[in-house]
Amino acid sequence: MSKIKYYYDTETCKYERVKIKKSDVVINALGFLSLSMVIAVGMVFVLSTYFASPKETALIRENEELKLYYDLMQEQVASMDDMLDVLQEKDDHVYRTVFEAEPIPQTIREAGSGGALKYRNLLESDLANKDLVVGTLNKIDKVKKKIYIQTKSYDEVMELARNKEDYYAAMPAMQPVSNKELRRLSSGFGRRTDPILKVKKMHYGTDFSAERGTPIYATADGTITKARKDFSGLGHHIKIDHGFGFETLYGHMSRFAVKVGQKVKRGDVIGYVGNTGKSTAPHLHYEVHVKGKAVNPINYFYQDLTAEEYEELLRLSSIENQSLGSYSNR
Repeated sequence: MSKIKYYYDTETCKYERVKIKKSDVVINALGFLSLSMVIAVGMVFVLSTYFASPKETALIRENEELKLYYDLMQEQVASMDDMLDVLQEKDDHVYRTVFEAEPIPQTIREAGSGGALKYRNLLESDLANKDLVVGTLNKIDKVKKKIYIQTKSYDEVMELARNKEDYYAAMPAMQPVSNKELRRLSSGFGRRTDPILKVKKMHYGTDFSAERGTPIYATADGTITKARKDFSGLGHHIKIDHGFGFETLYGHMSRFAVKVGQKVKRGDVIGYVGNTGKSTAPHLHYEVHVKGKAVNPINYFYQDLTAEEYEELLRLSSIENQSLGSYSNR
């Protein structure tokens, strides 16, 4: 119940009842409402500024979790990148070096994969952290590119490894006749005195003195490309194509144990020592050709020889003596 107010009227010397106008009531009500609204807006402002709502609190917590996962993802990408760098280092300086292959150029290893243009739609979107997302995607793309290149490199190294086995099998790596005491090497590669013309001429192989009928061995895997019976020059001789640019020639043989087109393995008997052609004594004239050029066979005699035995063969082959055959019609 509202309180009735009075005032003292000096003219009537009486207390008169205060009469409130409707306009005053309206003004007072509007004033109260205005003050209430100002206070309410202020409270909402303070609450929204300094206190988070439950929904905002949940979003803040979710963002913190996403940031944590993002940091973990960044660390994993960086770790993968570091591991790939180690693999690339080993690939270029160990594996590819062993198989005599050129390292992969850094320009290829570090080639891009589209860059920002690849994510143009994402950059043009309204995503709040689009730069962060695009940066991470670019890092992942680079790692994926490195993985792809490294995988292809390992495929190449594996192929080189398989070829290397074939390469070593094709290399003339043993002496063509049994020479355990190293005494059968009678004349080496280089300028030697021709036994018939008595002048120094280029001797394109190595001569092994041996009794007639001594077995002659293929010095590497290959295919017989020539088995020719001749009565001059090299006499009865055989040529083997080993692949990878290697060819070997065996001259002055007495007879053959193989035929043209036959495949042989290192150590197979291909014929026997003789004295055919321009030969002054039973012996084997042996040549090694690499990509069509005659080279010193002694450089390939490494199988079943100790370092000391190899040094002795080098010494014997370097003696400028007389060869056992003449090749004026070569």
